[in-house]
Amino acid sequence: MSYQWNYGDILNAVDEITPGDRPALIHGDRVISHEAFAARSNNLARSLLENGAVPGDKIAFYMRNCLEYSEGIAAAFKASLTHVNVNYRYIEHELIYLLDNSDATVVMYHSEFEPFVEHIHEQLPKVKQWIEVEEGHTHSESEDSFYEELVSLGDGSPVDVKHSADDLLFLYTGGTTGMPKGVMWRHDDLFKVQGAGGSPLLGIPPCVDLEELIERLSTQPVPVNLPLPPIMHGTGLLSAVGAMSNGGTCVTLPSRSFEPELALANIDQHKVTSVTIVGDAFARPLLDALNENPRKYDISSIYAVSSSGVMWTRDIKAGLLKHNENMLLIDKFSSSEAIGLGTSIMTSDEEIDVAKFALGPACKVFNEAGIELQPGADEPGMVAVTGFLPTGYYKDQEKTDKVFKLLDGVRYSVPGDWVQIEEDGSLTLLGRGSNCINTAGEKVFPEEVEEALKIHAAVVDALVFGMADPKWGQAITAVVQLEPGFELDEIEIHEFTRQYLASYKIPKHIFAKDDLNRAANGKADYKVMQEFAESMLAQGH
Repeated sequence: MSYQWNYGDILNAVDEITPGDRPALIHGDRVISHEAFAARSNNLARSLLENGAVPGDKIAFYMRNCLEYSEGIAAAFKASLTHVNVNYRYIEHELIYLLDNSDATVVMYHSEFEPFVEHIHEQLPKVKQWIEVEEGHTHSESEDSFYEELVSLGDGSPVDVKHSADDLLFLYTGGTTGMPKGVMWRHDDLFKVQGAGGSPLLGIPPCVDLEELIERLSTQPVPVNLPLPPIMHGTGLLSAVGAMSNGGTCVTLPSRSFEPELALANIDQHKVTSVTIVGDAFARPLLDALNENPRKYDISSIYAVSSSGVMWTRDIKAGLLKHNENMLLIDKFSSSEAIGLGTSIMTSDEEIDVAKFALGPACKVFNEAGIELQPGADEPGMVAVTGFLPTGYYKDQEKTDKVFKLLDGVRYSVPGDWVQIEEDGSLTLLGRGSNCINTAGEKVFPEEVEEALKIHAAVVDALVFGMADPKWGQAITAVVQLEPGFELDEIEIHEFTRQYLASYKIPKHIFAKDDLNRAANGKADYKVMQEFAESMLAQGH
């Protein structure tokens, strides 16, 4: 039986070998050393348990990126509590649903959300500890526990808790198609699917046990991670956890919205080695800022830029590589339910095609009948991954059975991403089945059309969806964000996209909008864009 991992054990071991004066967390002007990080997270873990939490309880984080979020995650791991992420953009009924559905007994929240918490307090009797965080201060006008008091109480020693490989981390995924659902990851599975101290991408084998991990960490370069999306989403969360579990530094930005110049200044100042983004929503502004001030920021420390969740266009990647030709630009084809579906790595020596990924080693492609498709198959299929998987969705067996399936006697996660498996075994990503547009009997995946539109020099960003149409069933519709100074020329864009798309995939309607209202993690809100398009059509545009 292979070694069974637990993040609490990992963090306790990392605390012992990491130089105390090394920065563990950086957020604006605030810096927490590793010595302080270890002591504060240990004290918080102990306080949580002494105030009534028991191992296995759920602790929800209703917070923006900050030092306290990372400390809270570490404390949860050390106390064997289950992390629950809360999207701070949720409205009242979604908040109540998530906190109740997760069975959270502890909620940590930023002081800016105190009015919302006060409003929903009484509707959540299962929550026994409400911990208000006002960054760097003790807020004293509430009944709730105060964060700085909790991290200051105690001698900073580790808590006496027996950890388990079966300890859980919950990743609640969005509410765009119903209420949020909690993906349940065992610590052991999550650490192993992340490489267990190695790197499948770079051919570095996993560590066999905690002793080897600690030995490896003591000799390898120290990672300095900068997660640009919110940590309350999986992409940012795993970047922050990766920094902590490697004895590195996690840098977060204090700005409420993404500021590319601030990100570049932090990369330069703190010699960031790894940047986490979500596609063009982050990459394009970074490139624009670098192009406008090519000598202002030194980004030579960056070893890798990783993206997950949405497509990242080739031209943007090529532009970034001109500013640091030694970077690895890594597109990860993953989701909360399925890590490792595929990868795409672009370097200054090797370009890649848009939306093309190398099939993950534990992945296969199946058609709707559950039959495996071989390279060169003339039909699209759904990509599936086996191996280290979540146990399912919390308290939702129906959804679990729909996504986690037995195929040829093997358990797979099949999150619903459609691909074409090419002759060489690579994958061309078509899109998520739930967003598929059925136009005149043809299936069209929005992502493919969006990528073609974004190749146009005037198009900064694009979102594509289907709208009810008496002739086509669904009419392919696009909302585009244009470069400053450009006006929408629908006919010209139509003609341009013919170079990249079959005629039936070309949008029937194209509208321009100054802001596509992407979330802080770069994800699209297709419902809002569809309402905008409907209003434009109603006005005769």
